[in-house]
Parts: sequence; structure tokens; C-alpha cells
Amino acid sequence: MSTPVWPEFVPERGRALGSDALSGPIIDEAELTAGVRVEAGQTYGFLTDTTLCIGCKACEVACKEWNALPAEEPFVMTGNSYDNTSQLSATTWRHVAFVEKLVQAGAHERASATHGSAFQSGWLMMSDVCKHCTHAGCLEACPTGALFRTEFDTVVVQADICNGCGYCVPACPFGVVALDSNDGKAHKCTLCYDRLKGGFEPACAKACPTNSIQFGPLPDLHARANERVASLRQRHGVADAYLYGVQGADGGQGTTGGIGDLQAFFVLTDQPEVYNLPSAPSLPSRRVRPGLLAGLATMAGVAIAAAVVFAAGSERP
Repeated sequence: MSTPVWPEFVPERGRALGSDALSGPIIDEAELTAGVRVEAGQTYGFLTDTTLCIGCKACEVACKEWNALPAEEPFVMTGNSYDNTSQLSATTWRHVAFVEKLVQAGAHERASATHGSAFQSGWLMMSDVCKHCTHAGCLEACPTGALFRTEFDTVVVQADICNGCGYCVPACPFGVVALDSNDGKAHKCTLCYDRLKGGFEPACAKACPTNSIQFGPLPDLHARANERVASLRQRHGVADAYLYGVQGADGGQGTTGGIGDLQAFFVLTDQPEVYNLPSAPSLPSRRVRPGLLAGLATMAGVAIAAAVVFAAGSERP
């Protein structure tokens, strides 16, 4: 087993395998690979540390292989840095974003990205995924019950119940849920619900070679993430490191508008918009009343204007 990149940050990997470990099914496999015993009734999630991401896309491949997700059709070369996946979709539930930041070197010259600020130079990489929000907009909008909250507190789509209405797509403030053009149904990350039921660590976290993606109970991940941010700021000179998706941390970015904690949250080193994340997302239900009041005010204004015009016309000889 390889030595963790940050020993003070990565948890112990559980008990060692005995000589008879492969004589039958491995019970509670996640305890061996992630130091976590998966139990119903607990809240589980992902901590994604972008400072450890090397852009290998092992998580993307592992997700597609385990969930039997096809490649994007038609496949195109985007020309956008090294990222041809481009975004999350109905068949891409993990997406590694490559953000290339070039530094201004002079009035008419840009320096190479390798001469940027310390720590990953001019590159920012992040493995994006469904946030499994504490208060999920997609769950609120679903009219059929196809979206449900599991015994692990994650949000999953039941494709056999989904009627393809698409209400969940605009209801997600993170642009995660998408309709598949082949079956017409909504799809997104399940946080490997089938693996969790068997006591297995999610495929993406298990495949990550640098522990950029970590799986575990949400309170444990929060404590670990706070330690990591403190370490980055104090020991590694990354003063801009902060948490996105944790209430009360760094202004609560990602948790506004009634969403609450994100069960898939991130350690970031730049503004959320740089990673294509909203700084202040909100649930659509929070916008219904203001929208209704604005509409009523508009109608009242139109009615008053019409009455004034009608009155003025009736007064003419």
C-alpha cells in the first residue's frame, strides 16, 4: 500500500489483510480501503481536495466502468486545454476540470503557466460530482418520487420511476442532473449506492491515487477538511485555501439559499466561479414567493396604467 501524500491528513486504511482474506467475499471492504465501516443511518459524502488532484481522470474512468456508462456521443475534441469531457452529463457522473491560469508577465506578453504562483503553478484541477445536498432542489422538484434520499443520506434517481419530465434539471443550482437522450430519463451520481449497500467504498474514491477524493461520514470529513485547510495555510504557504460547501466555513460559500451542507464538498484555492461553481446557490423554491410578488406587482402596475389611460380617454369631449 502506497504512502499517503499528506500523512497528517489521510486516515489510516483500516486493518491489514490476512492470508485467508480472499477465500471468500470481503466483508466491510470499505473498512480496509477507506477506514470506514458503512452503516445505514449515517450521513456519508465526499471530501475532494483540489490541491491533491493531478488530473489523471482515474475517478472518471472508475465511475464509468462501475456504472457501465457509455462515452459521450458524439465525441469531440473541445480544444479546451486537456479537457475533452467538458462537463457533467447523464453519462458522465464525475468530471475532472482542468483550469489553466496564465500569469500576466508584461503589457503584451503572458508568461508560461509553469511560472505562476507556488503550488501546482498555473494549473487548477478539480474532480466535480453531484453534491448530494442536505436540502436538494432536484428532490423537491421531482413529481413522481423517482428521486429519493437513501439510508446513507444520499440522493439517488430511480430510472424505472422517472418519467423524463426534466423538472429536476433546472432545479439543481449546480447543473448536475441531466436527461439522457437515449432513454429520456434523468441521471446523476448515486455516490455508488449499490456499493455502499454492500459495504464497499465508492469507485471514484477507491481509484484516486492521491487521495484527492476521500469518502467517509460527513462529520469526520468536516474535521479532516478543517485540519487540511489549516495545514495548507500555515505549513504549505497556500493562504487562499478554503472550504466550499460547509456551513459556517469561509462565509458558507456553496451552502446559501436553504441548501445547507453539501455532502460532496471541496477544498479550493480560488474563487468558486473559477471552478464553474456558484458562490451563492439557492433552491428554486426560495425564489417562488419573490417571483410571484414581482409578477403581481407588474400586473397591478399594468392595471393601474390601463385605468389611467382609460380615464383620460373618457374625459375627452
